[in-house]
Amino acid sequence: MSVPSQLLETSASGADRLDKALADAFPEMSRSRFQALIAEGAVSVEGATVTEARHKVKPGDQLRVALPEAAPALPQAEDMALTIVYEDKDLIVIDKPSGLVVHPGAGNETGTLVNALIAHCGDSLSGIGGVRRPGIVHRLDKDTSGLLVVAKNDGAHRGLSGQFAAHGRDGRLERSYLAIVWGVPERRKASIEAAIGRSTANRQKMAVSKGANAREAVTHYEVLEELGSPPVASLLRCVLETGRTHQIRVHMAHIGHPLLGDGTYGSGFRTSAKKLSGAARESLNALNRQALHATTLGFEHPRTGRRMRFDSPAPDDFGRLLQALRLNHTQA
Repeated sequence: MSVPSQLLETSASGADRLDKALADAFPEMSRSRFQALIAEGAVSVEGATVTEARHKVKPGDQLRVALPEAAPALPQAEDMALTIVYEDKDLIVIDKPSGLVVHPGAGNETGTLVNALIAHCGDSLSGIGGVRRPGIVHRLDKDTSGLLVVAKNDGAHRGLSGQFAAHGRDGRLERSYLAIVWGVPERRKASIEAAIGRSTANRQKMAVSKGANAREAVTHYEVLEELGSPPVASLLRCVLETGRTHQIRVHMAHIGHPLLGDGTYGSGFRTSAKKLSGAARESLNALNRQALHATTLGFEHPRTGRRMRFDSPAPDDFGRLLQALRLNHTQA
């Protein structure tokens, strides 16, 4: 067995399960991580190795954890340019460009944000669950641009995950998006409350559903600007109360106003491009993705509790389409 890189020692403050006593004493690590270390024989109580997480400890018991060095990350480190908005020892905020996949997966083993972060952060990644890797607490679709926060250690991962699990309902998390949709919603400001699940017709898509596996989904939107004369599209601000896969894209398509450039959920609106001027059509073709940008991200710092808020202006391709639509004129 290799020599541990760190020894954690403490005394139990009360009668409790061993895993809970350790998690309470060292909040920068998750309880599940301590459970794994206990099972591996890396924890002793009063000098005796204990392998059961439910083992009861008494007040004053001496606890010792042989914490192994974080294992190397499985994804390959790749040196890639990143737009870093903020970084400290606990987390990093990235302004993700469109076209960048967040996490390695089938068909995307390399060239992802995780590969780039492993290279950029290096030894500042103290390990998520014992592996030296960035902690992804939320994702953006490959073709959605904008702000994304990533944890560097177990404590930050746990703190941020809790905020995203609450979906902003406790006031800690704030997420808003800019979206360009076809047409103008009848209600200028409204909420879409429609559960989302995997489509039964196409497993690669999500859909509004009343099925048993559908999960609650709530999107609040506001029309910021009608685009064109007469209006052919509109600019919306969308605020997420939940965070389901493709949520904004699915919800806007559900109310009859899919995002421009969304080939998955807005394919039925391809003929609407005929209403666009040459310049607007050219800008839409150049966008080559759904017109969606994560513009605002706010949260509490998982270590300090300090309120943090970041804003990202729409990228150039989004801005060019927006301007072309403003100037779009069609014959009545």
